[in-house]
Amino acid sequence: MEPISHTNPRRAPAQQLADAHHAIVSCDRCPRLRAYCARIASEKKRAYRADTYWGRPVPGFGDPAARLLLLGLAPAAHGANRTGRVFTGDGTGGSGDFLMAALHRTGFANIPTSSRPDDGLQLTDAYIAAAVRCAPPDNKPLPDEITRCLDHLEAEISALPNLRVVVALGKIAFDAWLQLLRRRGVVVSPRPQFGHGAAVNFDQLRTTTSQLPTVLGCYHPSRQNTNTGKLTPRMMVDVFRKARKLL
Repeated sequence: MEPISHTNPRRAPAQQLADAHHAIVSCDRCPRLRAYCARIASEKKRAYRADTYWGRPVPGFGDPAARLLLLGLAPAAHGANRTGRVFTGDGTGGSGDFLMAALHRTGFANIPTSSRPDDGLQLTDAYIAAAVRCAPPDNKPLPDEITRCLDHLEAEISALPNLRVVVALGKIAFDAWLQLLRRRGVVVSPRPQFGHGAAVNFDQLRTTTSQLPTVLGCYHPSRQNTNTGKLTPRMMVDVFRKARKLL
């Protein structure tokens, strides 16, 4: 399988990012996910009958000069698959609001909610992307779908030259980042284990051109985690305070 050609490294980072976003939105490499997103967009959820669903792969968003990358799992079927922006529109108290509240408290977001693309939300020094860009059935992408989507992640981070810290929201995102490093020829041994608040520093693996970002693990702000107390607001804020110190 040939990799997608997203960006021209000779172009300015802003244009590289625009190219990456265009490639993401037009991607059709995973028929199962494309069919599922299209079906959800056509059937809609009763509460959103009047909405026009995005129904396409979802690019990342945020500050192009970001030093912090947040890497999530995938768009929610009636969240980002509806709104077209990651962690946006999944309902009051959903993962987007939980995440933005923590980012707002730590100075990375200007408002504590994420309801729709025109809600005025702006990120400062932070950028949010996902390991998989299409909503997967039961929030469970297949391994080969994650692998195909790594091209998109690589293209986006190549257009974000200032990244210093990555917060992996959940084990799938954490593993996807390690998989991306392996594709770039970075051998990490022993293999780091995902844990909430655990930091993985790659200083000893610095490349000749740049320093690899430190990776912080964080439980995903899904309702399954937040409603059960596995992830509390304070726990998430603490991760971003730690990220702030590392920056």
